[in-house]
Amino acid sequence: MRGPHNIWRLIRTGATFERTGAMAVALDAVDAPARVRAAARILGWPFAWLGYHGDPDLPPVTRAITALGPAYIKFGQILSTRPDVVGPELAQQLSMLQDRLPPFSQADARRIVAEDLGQPVEALFSEFSEPVAAASIAQVHRARRADNGREVAVKVLRPSVQSGFRRDIDAFHFAAGMIERISPATRRLRPRDVVSHFESVVTGELDLRREAANASEFAENTQNDEGMRVPRPHWHLSARRVLTADWAEGVAMGDVGALQAAGHDMPGLAARVLQLFLQHALRDGFFHADMHQGNLKVAADGDVVIYDFGIMGEIDEYTRRVYAEILMGFIRRDYMRVARVHFEAGYVPRDRDMAEFARALRAVGEPIFGADASRISMANLLAYLFEVTERFGMATRTELILLQRTMVVVEGVARSIDPQINMWEVARPVVESYIRDNLGPKAAVRDLGRSAQVLARFAPLLPEFLERRMPELLREPEQVVVTPRRRSFGAGVALGAGVALLSALIGAWLG
Repeated sequence: MRGPHNIWRLIRTGATFERTGAMAVALDAVDAPARVRAAARILGWPFAWLGYHGDPDLPPVTRAITALGPAYIKFGQILSTRPDVVGPELAQQLSMLQDRLPPFSQADARRIVAEDLGQPVEALFSEFSEPVAAASIAQVHRARRADNGREVAVKVLRPSVQSGFRRDIDAFHFAAGMIERISPATRRLRPRDVVSHFESVVTGELDLRREAANASEFAENTQNDEGMRVPRPHWHLSARRVLTADWAEGVAMGDVGALQAAGHDMPGLAARVLQLFLQHALRDGFFHADMHQGNLKVAADGDVVIYDFGIMGEIDEYTRRVYAEILMGFIRRDYMRVARVHFEAGYVPRDRDMAEFARALRAVGEPIFGADASRISMANLLAYLFEVTERFGMATRTELILLQRTMVVVEGVARSIDPQINMWEVARPVVESYIRDNLGPKAAVRDLGRSAQVLARFAPLLPEFLERRMPELLREPEQVVVTPRRRSFGAGVALGAGVALLSALIGAWLG
């Protein structure tokens, strides 16, 4: 129930950050203004005794987030990929949220496996290890199948994750509603819809059968992609709370020192992660939407191993084409082209000035080109992008938040491997290839052929439809309005970062 009782949850959130010492660390990490610091201390200090104690062996922010529950942990995972926003020290501390959380007991894991698969663990697996990784929603055991000796990973859902997640999301909804009531200007950003979208996405992670289906489809889509691997699910050993898949051997993407020691090509790895994501988003319209370091490994031969398919993103073909056009406009520094695409697709209200919008985009894009990537402040860039979205009246598009958020996450992963990476130059060949195949003359002919096939299928119904509808149209011509179908993916690749900022603002309100 999203009632006032959630005020208690929000107060306890702030109290936990104050009690664990996380408040000061977080404010320092984002370089908060003096007035914000003073307000946070005044509001947090009197209630510190109400906060959760957490694990004193953990760093302050990680200690607070883990004490607060799974939804907060998910948000911390996102921040762990952005050292340019929260600083390298805090990002390193938060990285443990990806796969190194305290595990639940081996007895509980065995009980869940037996209940969901209908047989005791000993009958299914000749080996079943202690947890090798534990995250916010599930933990992983290394095992060996009893029937063929094949090494597998067995993912088991946490026993209490569903009730804990519902409680956290309930408070998030309450906070989003308060934000809209207190500041009506935020309604344009639809914070309640953002929370609802976040809820629907993560709720999908609570049924591991869906993750198995995601992994299977993703593996089929990418089977011919060079430089990557996907562990395939074992269906007869999977259920709602249990997922069995191929074991993924390799060095964790977050262990930069180990990657360097193994002699891997670091700039090449960073470029490949970015390019693989773009290929999957543009070519397939079905992409891994949780590509943080905890879900990536590097095999001995240099292949990128992608796993954990609980959160996937999907975009339609029309949106992919617009997305590619905007990307290419930024890559070529053709800001008027980017502005025109936004206006033609209906992303920006038509009463706004296109030339002025193009200049605003130039102010966003130009600092990126020719600059040392390590000197670019993403925090400042996000702040400016937020101002741009507000000035031009663009609403948040919740249906494609995953695409926008994942771009921020993937860039953070790539920068952690190669701080000097230029995402625009790396993206260029992928985007150019997509545009060549999907926006050129061949693509136009292919689209016409596809349209003809659709018309042919419905041709037998056309006479009856016209006989029924034409008299109505002739009687009331003034009511006939032809509106082209618009599909959008938000404020484009650059302005999509504004959604990440919104998430940060909601997180800051909760924290």
